Amino acid sequence: MHGAKQRPADAHPGQWVLIAPEAATDPPKTPDSEPLFTKLRNPSTGEATLYLFNSGAQQLFEVKAFHEECRSWFIGQTVQQDGRLLFVTPMDPLFLILYYLIKADKEQQGKFQPLDQVVLDSDYPNCPLLLKCADVKQHIHHITEEKEIGSQKFHKYSQEKTLKWLKKKVNQTVKALKGNNISVGERVRAATFISVTQITDSKEDYIRYAHGLISEYIPEDLSKELLKYLGLPEFKSPVPEPPLKMPVQRRAKKK
Repeated sequence: MHGAKQRPADAHPGQWVLIAPEAATDPPKTPDSEPLFTKLRNPSTGEATLYLFNSGAQQLFEVKAFHEECRSWFIGQTVQQDGRLLFVTPMDPLFLILYYLIKADKEQQGKFQPLDQVVLDSDYPNCPLLLKCADVKQHIHHITEEKEIGSQKFHKYSQEKTLKWLKKKVNQTVKALKGNNISVGERVRAATFISVTQITDSKEDYIRYAHGLISEYIPEDLSKELLKYLGLPEFKSPVPEPPLKMPVQRRAKKK
């Protein structure tokens, strides 16, 4: 558990209590490369979300907050009024880059562009740091078409390659769920309003549950395309039945 200091540019408390892997809090090699908490655009919703770049922005981490009312922390001789507990976990930066590739593809009609001209956002000035993360340049071909002119590379979004990449992510998630003996059948049926007397974990249950987890990091339209690519039918919430009509008792007219 670490007390993490934050740069004053963000409108958050000066320190938090968090649980994080060592890679997220390694000391900086140079004074200007310390770990950075910053808000970036959520790749699913487009809203501001808190992330962490480790020292030198070599790795991206997702920050999740666990919050209870009336909670605070004692840190040294002070009381930290922000009682949230932050969980920091590694995240693939390609998910965040994917958001900008899809946006550029729509705006530029499939035009090839340098990545540093695609991953730009006036609302989130730190988003270009995503391109500094290790292995991004090696793995970007999983979600883009590439063209090299001279010594410069140009990219554009490829839905076909992205769906293949996302399917691998789904399969990796399924493997992790099974490897940790996590039962998903009941959760899938609860989320889709299906009522059954006996619940078992089928192959489809695992794939559908993994799809739901991956969908938290991609736009809704792409999530639907991935559902089709995985060969899964789209569940629809059941339409509530109309209320039964009660017979109306009419009073006999007085003569």
